[in-house]
Amino acid sequence: MDRRPPISRRNLLLGAAAFGVPAALAGCGSSDTPSGGTSSGGLGTVTIGSNASDEIPKKSLETQVKAFTQGTIKINTVDHNTFQENINRYLRGTPDDVFTWFAGYRMQFFAQQGLATDISDVWREIGGDYTQAFKDQSTGTDGKQYFVPSTYYPWAVFYRKSLWEEKGYEPPATLDEFTALARRMKADGIVPIAFADKDGWPAMGTFDILNMRTNGYDFHISLMGGKESWTDPRVKQVFDTWRGLMEYHQPAALGRTWQEAGQSLAQKKTGMYVLGMFVAQQFPEADRGDLDFFTFPEINPAYGTDSIDAPIDGYMISAKAKNVDGAKALLKLLAQASSQNIATELDPGTLAASSKADTSDYSALQKRGAELVSKATHIAQFLDRDTRPDFASTVMIPSLQSFVSEPAEIDSLLVSIEKQKANIFR
Repeated sequence: MDRRPPISRRNLLLGAAAFGVPAALAGCGSSDTPSGGTSSGGLGTVTIGSNASDEIPKKSLETQVKAFTQGTIKINTVDHNTFQENINRYLRGTPDDVFTWFAGYRMQFFAQQGLATDISDVWREIGGDYTQAFKDQSTGTDGKQYFVPSTYYPWAVFYRKSLWEEKGYEPPATLDEFTALARRMKADGIVPIAFADKDGWPAMGTFDILNMRTNGYDFHISLMGGKESWTDPRVKQVFDTWRGLMEYHQPAALGRTWQEAGQSLAQKKTGMYVLGMFVAQQFPEADRGDLDFFTFPEINPAYGTDSIDAPIDGYMISAKAKNVDGAKALLKLLAQASSQNIATELDPGTLAASSKADTSDYSALQKRGAELVSKATHIAQFLDRDTRPDFASTVMIPSLQSFVSEPAEIDSLLVSIEKQKANIFR
């Protein structure tokens, strides 16, 4: 039974996010990075499986664990896509002690499989640093905690202020205004919407927001939980709307990474980008003050703009951890505001989960991101985190890529998704 508690603006003040990947997938290009103190601290070596392979997130984690003086840290890094595709095999094989992962449904799924260690005792020490919403999203269906939140990031529509000021563009409030703006950008010789889906997951964010704007948060979460039919006319309406916007998307998306699309926004070759706030990583530091965003505009007045994606990232301990005591000590460190302050200072695209984190040095973009989350009525965790990992990876990634390639083939695509869903959600 899906017992995930919803997150609302009434109890979510700050959140956490950072994709994670374990690196005991040795044959996949992992690397070992010793860090932290020495084993003379008494807790020996603690290994971390991390998918923070991009330069900024990688440096952030390495910097945070330097404060761990109770033992030695060894970080095994694998790119996040490789990790996503191999997480089940990894956790059932010889996983690291600690691994980066996601809150909510994805955490609960592996906890239910017996692949994660109960860390309720850790939460008895760190719980005062988090809102109830974060604790809820760290809690398994058995009422125990399995996850420590670190950072989070909202999804929105990002743009460069200087380009918009030059062209006289204004953030749209409705889908019609959004489409009119895209049409105007196209006439100005600018690709309206940066878009990339080589890695499979970015298109999920576009689907999420279109579905929540069209059908509301509750329907979206129910669909992700396998409780609604993909052949439902409400789902078809989402894809019909998306198809109508496709002419404004950056072409050849299946051959482009999100980083490359982000760079096109930074270079003013594209006008808007539906992505997480981590897009700031692709901007030179001198240009980050020129980055701004607006929440995706209203489609259905019944739901307005009440929902967003704001994934929470953090850490778990594998059920096969060799050094559980050391792993728990490390999680206590990573839960501290001081650790998360490092993360938000080094990574301009993240916000701290800890209620005690120092937000006074947040950039204007980070402050706006925190405000966006605090005002949202509903916070989704992102498609591949709000559903079963096997459904996300084996069904939704190829299905959305198929749609991006052939947006006219909607009916047959939805029949295919529904048939595969029925075989997975039994």
